[in-house]
Amino acid sequence: MCGFTACAIPAELGERDVARFLSSLAVESGVSAATQNQALAALLFLYQAVLERPLGAFQGLVRAHQPKRLPVVLTRDEVAAVLGVMQGTPQLVAALLYGSGLRLLEALQLRVKDLDLRRGEIVVRGGKGDRDRVTVLPAIVVGPLERHLDAVRALHQEDLARGAGRVPMPAGLLHKYPNAAAEWRWQWVFPARREGVEVPTGERRRHHLHETVIQRAFRAAVQQSGISKRATCHSLRHSFATHLLEDGYDIRTVHELLGHRDVSTTMIYTHVLNLGGRGVRSPADRLVEPGVIAVVPRLAGRLRQLLPPPNPPR
Repeated sequence: MCGFTACAIPAELGERDVARFLSSLAVESGVSAATQNQALAALLFLYQAVLERPLGAFQGLVRAHQPKRLPVVLTRDEVAAVLGVMQGTPQLVAALLYGSGLRLLEALQLRVKDLDLRRGEIVVRGGKGDRDRVTVLPAIVVGPLERHLDAVRALHQEDLARGAGRVPMPAGLLHKYPNAAAEWRWQWVFPARREGVEVPTGERRRHHLHETVIQRAFRAAVQQSGISKRATCHSLRHSFATHLLEDGYDIRTVHELLGHRDVSTTMIYTHVLNLGGRGVRSPADRLVEPGVIAVVPRLAGRLRQLLPPPNPPR
């Protein structure tokens, strides 16, 4: 391949060679779009920061194919089954993922001040793309959340009594409000059991619960529920959006609750509305209707054997 070889000197190569190398990754090696983008970012950094020779426009670059995958969505019964198996803090976090449409890290990074139990709102601070948004707090978790916060507050009081009780703060606020890190409103809603050491200062501070704690509990609950779908914690967020659309909420409302940058991202959840597929009724289902059974009685009889028995009259 012309360009990047074992003996090639990057400083002597140009945009055309870089484009050929990146195209070969997609065409010959068959790498994913993420791998090609990673290689592109590394080369851009090499030429700009190390060689101090920024690259220009690439001509004839073949981009790797970006596959479009549909999200894994759980039914309402499946969500209830999974949540029913989970217990304790993982169950409460999972209920917020489904009931509020939060990402896992957004839920774990919630602070006490971000919850408004009376108004039924959650303020997500610095979500994806560093954007704030307001989403719904399900009424079903208010009681368990209040009891959870009582336990967290007791833990915070114990930390303060032994000279601890401080949490990591957003950049800049710690210098402006040096005592805010120990205030109740800034504490994590889901704190970790153990304290950690801040690298710059060496101080011991309590971080939020780690993502793997919830992920392991959710994975075990899915297996215990007998669900065959490849569901993850993020599937609860997908289910939140899909079920809202099934309940008749408009796409713009769901878009704002999820915090998507573009409404086209939210449109992917319209694939399971009301009925399977694209909301289309299969023509095969019409073969067992009264007007069609007379035309194909033998086929209708076989189809009826596959259908569940009708409910007996009351």
